[in-house]
Amino acid sequence: MEYIYAAMLLHKAGKEIDEQNLTQVLTAAGINVDAVRAKALVASLAEVKIDEAIKSAPTMMAAPVAAPAAVAPVAEAKPKEDEKKKKEDEKQKEEAALEGLGALFG
Repeated sequence: MEYIYAAMLLHKAGKEIDEQNLTQVLTAAGINVDAVRAKALVASLAEVKIDEAIKSAPTMMAAPVAAPAAVAPVAEAKPKEDEKKKKEDEKQKEEAALEGLGALFG
């Protein structure tokens, strides 16, 4: 992950994401750089428009907002099984989205 973080830092700073810059960032962070991994990351990011990838990536959901008092009794009427199923479905969707994002950055 530190290689991805270094590439994102270079992107945010407006620097070119190349092997030399990536190596310098990682070395400055005290990480022993694997030249093969650095080269592979640079090659995989060559065709990626990072700004567009960030915009299209699903965001992590914040904690749900508390329901108003008028809606609360309706929520309590639902069986707990439905709530568990809903949480599992949400978790699966988040995992699938993160897998897609992981494939983007290798």
